[in-house]
Amino acid sequence: MSTAKSVLIIDDDDALRGELCELLHLHEQFDVREAANTRSGLEKAQEGHVDLILLDVGLPDGDGRDLCRLMRKKGVKAPIIMLTAHDSDADAVLGLDSGANDYVAKPFRLPVLLARIRAQLRQFELSDDASFPIGPYSFRPAAKMLVDEAKNRKVHLTEKETAIVKFLYRVGDRPVPRETLLDEVWGYNAGVTTHTLETHIYRLRQKIEPSPQTPSLLVTEPGGYRLIR
Repeated sequence: MSTAKSVLIIDDDDALRGELCELLHLHEQFDVREAANTRSGLEKAQEGHVDLILLDVGLPDGDGRDLCRLMRKKGVKAPIIMLTAHDSDADAVLGLDSGANDYVAKPFRLPVLLARIRAQLRQFELSDDASFPIGPYSFRPAAKMLVDEAKNRKVHLTEKETAIVKFLYRVGDRPVPRETLLDEVWGYNAGVTTHTLETHIYRLRQKIEPSPQTPSLLVTEPGGYRLIR
């Protein structure tokens, strides 16, 4: 199973919210949270890791664009797709100027919205703002770094170490065979052996594990290596 992406839906339309939840739950890679107003939406955007936000413009206790601006000021980096009943160019500009990444007019076709969600998630993964939770760390692939904010500790990774962690994270909760990891990180290079991979895994554990002799984050299993998130 692939890594679950957390999507927060902020919309006061119960029927639409339920339809969106049902659509996203059909796809195992999405973990869905809901909010029906700006207050609840802001709380849920800040209380845990969110990969993407679907935000309605017309909320009962405020304008979604104002909430979008506020979330950006509060440090919410996740991509935001605005949902609105208006489809004029002026409305789209207002939405994007407030800090949204995309703007979708209602009514929309659900498969099209799903494609837009996936496109934003792919684009965000490549940005400098992308971060992913791994144990006590926030993994920032663009910076080649793991950050333990509680201990104010930064772990700098090499390019290969970053690639290893990134691939294992994407795969999710199943072990990755050594040969697969070799191919993904080094390509089909005849001069690279599993010993090279094992050396990198050893060095990586020295950097990130509380006790490298008994790994709890980057574990060895019969099927290969697995990242515990």
